[in-house]
Amino acid sequence: MFATGNQDKTCRLWDVRNLSSSVAVLRGNLGAIRSIRFSSDGRFMAIAEPADFVHIFDVGSDYSKRQELDFFGEISGMSFSPDTESLFVGIWDRTYGSLLQYNRRHNYSYLDSFF
Repeated sequence: MFATGNQDKTCRLWDVRNLSSSVAVLRGNLGAIRSIRFSSDGRFMAIAEPADFVHIFDVGSDYSKRQELDFFGEISGMSFSPDTESLFVGIWDRTYGSLLQYNRRHNYSYLDSFF
C-alpha cells in the first residue's frame, strides 16, 4: 500500500499490485493533503492539511476508524516516533510556532497481565 495527497482535499490509497484504481479515498476538511506518514508498526496512518487539521486513521480497520486533531496554525510537518507511541506536529506561526506532541493512550485492565 502507498498513499498520495491531492489538491482536491483527498488522500488516495493504492495497492502496488493493481494501480488501475485507488483502494480508498479519505477526505480532508479545508485544503490539500500535504503530508502523509505511516507509523513504523504499520498500524496507523496520519495525514496533514496545510493548516488546522491532522487526521489519524487505524489501518487495521480499513481506515474506517479515525481521529481528528483540530488546532490553530500552519502545519510545517509531522512524524511518528520510532516506537509509535507519539505523534509530533510542527506548527509554523510567527508568534506561536511550536512542536506539539500527542501520545497514545493505552487502556489496560487488571486481567490484561494474565494474558
